[in-house]
Amino acid sequence: MLIEGYRKMPAWRKLQIVSQANRFARQLILMDIRSRYPNADEEECRMRMASRWIPRDLMIRAFGWDPEEHGY
Repeated sequence: MLIEGYRKMPAWRKLQIVSQANRFARQLILMDIRSRYPNADEEECRMRMASRWIPRDLMIRAFGWDPEEHGY
């Protein structure tokens, strides 16, 4: 039933569902970061969040942030 429902669903609604799921995932990650690093400022939180998606070598080249050194 669920799969059939998704098949009948318009594309814009599917994208909306995925967007909401991504937003929720980002909120959960940010909550985890803030609980682990309560004194982190917004920039540090952004770096830690980005380091969970972006490969280490790119984080170092693009932002000068080594997740293995600073933490995820």
